[in-house]
Amino acid sequence: MNTLLSNLRITVPEKIYIKDPGSSALGKRIIEQSIVLIDDIGFDAFTFKKLGILINSNESSIYRYFESKHKLLMYLTSWYWSWTEYQLVFETHNISDTTEKLKRAIEIVSRTIKEDSNYSYINETILNRIIINENSKSFLTKEVDKENKEGYFLAYKRIVYRLRDMITEVNPKYKYTSSLASTILEGSLHQHFLKDHFISITDCKNPITPTDFYIHLTLNALK
Repeated sequence: MNTLLSNLRITVPEKIYIKDPGSSALGKRIIEQSIVLIDDIGFDAFTFKKLGILINSNESSIYRYFESKHKLLMYLTSWYWSWTEYQLVFETHNISDTTEKLKRAIEIVSRTIKEDSNYSYINETILNRIIINENSKSFLTKEVDKENKEGYFLAYKRIVYRLRDMITEVNPKYKYTSSLASTILEGSLHQHFLKDHFISITDCKNPITPTDFYIHLTLNALK
């Protein structure tokens, strides 16, 4: 499956970028090294000036692709959720048992990415860490409603919709399908963050994973 995924072209909403970074060697280098730099110093300390030094290019060249570092983060998060959605579709489409299908889906969206599938210039293992630490910064802004209307978060929302539909298949009478689906997706990121930084306030520590917790929580809620 990794080979199949590596050959897919994952699309990101066009309004997020000025010029498609996947269309040039410089653009790909911007994405590749921005992932490395954000993982290293964090998004708050990240600047285009620092990225320009890292890629040996003028800061102005980066602005030809993204108007701000916020838009760059949105590109990375949108790409990640689109990539995750592909995995969700491919890894669940042959599962007929609705409960097993939902369990598999929860595993896919809540697992830690331990191996890079060598998708061109994007290291998904490192990007996974960025999503855990920085994803909320892509939408906790004053512009979130405007950006939502422009479709910036479609990939993220589609995963919630897919989880919601799988929950409904398991228990059509359950009233809180969307809330549970979004809790699985966002909550699993939070549990990963807690186990890395605030281990005393989570039970998700070896051998228990966020996946274990959310499968248990979900199946008990749907009884």
